[in-house]
Amino acid sequence: GRVMFELAGVEEDLARAALERAIQKLPIKAKFVVRRQQEGVEV
Repeated sequence: GRVMFELAGVEEDLARAALERAIQKLPIKAKFVVRRQQEGVEV
């Protein structure tokens, strides 16, 4: 199984810092994935 945390409405550096702190407390492997927006189109 997989668990995904999604953050919206915050700066990327703040989201990354928050998730890095959370990852340190979880007994799992994790990676940070960023979904970028295209011009005028939300993905």
